[in-house]
This record gives sequence, structure tokens and C-alpha cells, in this order.
Amino acid sequence: MIPASIPLLAPAAPDTPIAWRDGQPVSRAIFLRHVASVARCLPAARFILNLCEDRYRFLVAFAAVGANGQTNLLPSSRASLHLRQLAEDYPDSGQLMDRDIDAGLAPAAPEDHPGFAVPKLPSEHMMAIAFTSGSTGRAKPNPKTWGELVSGAAQARQRFGFAPGMTLVATVPPQHMYGLETSIMAPLASGASVHSGRPFFPADVRAALEAAPAPRVLVTTPVHLQACVQAGLRWPKTRFLISATAPLSPALAAQAEAAFAAPVLEIYGCTEAGSIASRRTLDGDRWRLYDGFQLHDGSLSGAHLPEPVALNDLIEECGEAEFRLLGRCEDLVNIAGKRTSLGYLNHQLNAIEGVAEGVFAMPDEAGTEVRRLLAVVVAPGLDERQLLAALAERLDPVFLPRPLVKVDALPRNDTGKVTRAALLALIAAIRP
Repeated sequence: MIPASIPLLAPAAPDTPIAWRDGQPVSRAIFLRHVASVARCLPAARFILNLCEDRYRFLVAFAAVGANGQTNLLPSSRASLHLRQLAEDYPDSGQLMDRDIDAGLAPAAPEDHPGFAVPKLPSEHMMAIAFTSGSTGRAKPNPKTWGELVSGAAQARQRFGFAPGMTLVATVPPQHMYGLETSIMAPLASGASVHSGRPFFPADVRAALEAAPAPRVLVTTPVHLQACVQAGLRWPKTRFLISATAPLSPALAAQAEAAFAAPVLEIYGCTEAGSIASRRTLDGDRWRLYDGFQLHDGSLSGAHLPEPVALNDLIEECGEAEFRLLGRCEDLVNIAGKRTSLGYLNHQLNAIEGVAEGVFAMPDEAGTEVRRLLAVVVAPGLDERQLLAALAERLDPVFLPRPLVKVDALPRNDTGKVTRAALLALIAAIRP
């Protein structure tokens, strides 16, 4: 049972750090002063587009918007078209960028904001609206109440042991549901602290981990993890690593565990439901549900969900608390009566010697014509003829891609995902 109101911060001493900026701790007391200062200066709008990139600024803005009775809009992309569409869909909205809240972060005398009063937010308050990638059209909004977010954070705290004294370093943007839950809600609801940066390159990740007091946790994606492994750096002692947004191969998980001398854990979830399960990749292919969730015929219910959520993946239920992923529903391919999945095709493509990475995609509908698959590949030492010949040894001819396009890098978004829309746009630009 979710209470009618829930404090903005989990119980902890006022001087407990909630964040680390430039190597210095930011206490919870100072954080609350920053939240109060920013809340007084927010645009007079029902919705606030939170575009802050610095994680601490985002944290302050996120809390201030909620404490002020407003709702955070969390875009899935910073592309101008997506932002224009959000502005059209939410005309009563303002926006915040890093520079917009700097005045509220100025040092303040303690007497300006006396005491350590933690505001309480109504559990039913619409704290945020997160958006899906929108690869097939306009991004789909997913409203999140404060009670739902806190309940999800409590499940993650129980599963991963987030607690005061632990420091989180994240490479994922806070606007993404995965980044929001692990690097924003975890500090608010568990007492852990977070590094204010969003490191990208391996050397930046290492520097952020070194600046974060132990015990430290790295929250990242398979793309960032692979780059860190390939960099061959010496890594600071890390309690564990968390990966999400795309499947993590056992081979990469083993390499990462060897490089960091720490276990690699995965989170499974979706924007509609948030995080719902986890596993240690090297322990096998079964996922374990968070407490309170139930799966039945691919539909998720229980815990804080107001209604059941149909998952976009094919699920094999293994008892009441575990399941296997068999692939995405939208990945199923049927061409000329023959069936396969994009996951299988991608596996065969990436298994070719000389392929750094590659991905298949379905084209747009073409009337009654038989559709041919598309593929985009990074393979510096191979030409298209060699790639198609290697694929012909592995695949039925109806699944060979036309066209197959070689590129220097795949078009990934902020969380490392390659969307169908980005692939189609890239192919159209190369082969108009």
C-alpha cells in the first residue's frame, strides 16, 4: 500500500552526500537549499522539459519541478524534431537547461534556508512523463507518479543494496528511464550518492570512478562496456557493474568482469513499466523478477503498476519468479513464408570474421511486393560482395539484405541503441 505522501528524500543525516561535484560532496541539506532556490524560479507552466545534462543539475531540477507541483517531461531524444513535437503536444510547458538553474546553485548562507525540512510529495502527483524512442512515429508518453517511482526505487534498493555510503557513476542520460531509476531515484530514495558527470569515453569513465568514493557502482550500457574493455585500462576497485538498454553477451560480460574484477549485473525493463528484473549475465539466461511482480502470458502486473503491461518481448516463464527472453515480438520476420528473427540474423552477421558490428532492419511497407531486409555493417577489411558471400553461407537466400550498406559507425542514440528510424534515415542518406 503506497502512502498518500512520500518524502522527497529517504531518511539520512543532513550531512550525508547526495552527489559528488568536482571531487567535493554535496550534502542533502545543501541539496534541499538548491531545490528550494530553483523551485522559486521555475517557469509558470504545468510541464517542464528537463534538458539538464549535468546529473546534479538534473537532480535538482527534477526535485524542484516535483516539489513545485509541476511535471518533468523527459525526452527520449534531443533531436530538434522530437523537441518541437513535445512542445506541440504540451503547449503549457517550459524548459530547463543547465545554465537556467545555475543561479539557484549559488552558495547560500545557512540562515537563508534554516533547518532540514524534507518536503513531502503526494504519491499521486505526476512527477514525470517518460517517452519511448518513437522509432515508428511520435514518441509515446508514459506518465510516472511519485509513488510509482519511489516504489520502483525500493525494489531496486532491495535487489542491488543501494544505501548511504555507496556512490553511483552513470554513463546513461538521466532522461532515459534506466538512467532516471539508477542515477536519480536511487540517490533520492535509498541514500546513495551519485557522481554529477556523464562520462562517455573510457578515460572519462575511469576518471569519474576514481573521483567517486568507494564503494562505487558503474551504471552503463553494453556499448560503453565494450569500449571500456577494449581500452585496456586499469580500473578503480568497483563493487559491481550494471548494464541495460540492450542484451549483453556472455563473452563481453566475462571480459568486463575480468577487467573490473567485479560482477556484471543486467537490468531488464521498459519505459512502460520501468525496471522489472535482473540477472548476473554469467549465471545463465534466466531473469529474476523484482519482488511483487507477476508474469502471465507475456503480461506484467503487480507491485506499483496501476494496470497490467504487455511486454514487447517473447517470454518463456520459468516458474513464478523467473523467465527467459526469446526475442522481441517486433523482431519476428516472415518473408515468402519463411520465418526467422532479427536477433538471429544479427547474431549471424556479427559472427562473420572481420565484422566489428552490424544490424539488420525491416524496410517500410511496400504494398504487395515481397520485402527485402536491410543491413548496416561496420567491417573495415571487407567489401559488400565478401559480406554477402559470407552471409549466403549462413542464411536462406530470402533473408540476404538488399541493400547491405557499409559505414564507419552505427547510428546510436544517447543510450547506445540503434533504432530502426535511424537506420532507415542513414540508408536513405547514403542511397537516396
